[in-house]
Amino acid sequence: MTTVAVFVDIQNVYYTVREAYGKNFDYNKFWARVTANREVIKAVCYAIDRGDQKQREFQNILRAIGFDVKLKPFIQRSDGSAKGDWDVGIALDAMEYAEQADVIVLVSGDGDFDLLVQKIRAKHGKKVEVYGVPQLTAASLINAASEFIAIDKALLLN
Repeated sequence: MTTVAVFVDIQNVYYTVREAYGKNFDYNKFWARVTANREVIKAVCYAIDRGDQKQREFQNILRAIGFDVKLKPFIQRSDGSAKGDWDVGIALDAMEYAEQADVIVLVSGDGDFDLLVQKIRAKHGKKVEVYGVPQLTAASLINAASEFIAIDKALLLN
């Protein structure tokens, strides 16, 4: 059976799906699609923790589906800007599991991941599937992927 490791950039997915469709991503539908006839060796969602109850409930839903949830604290800077970025953590985990999985799945439209995807494909010879909102996913990331799968109506909550 094909093995898969899944890495989800929750902030990116949340904001791009909301902007493009005004809806939310359906993690259950996504899980069913991405794990069909595959053995999951790792599945991680990366989020920023603001500490509110609704967010904790969402994180528990993700865990019940089968995801590990990694959290970083929300940091409000003195100038009013905010910080909360998982790019390096996602890259490190994806590189680690690229040795073990047949397929790496990345859910993000962030063009910063194009180098990661290229490296996994070149160094490990693995298939990398990228899920993203087509109009809000960097062309460089789409081009780097073995396969780009559009987040569209089929993967949204009604």
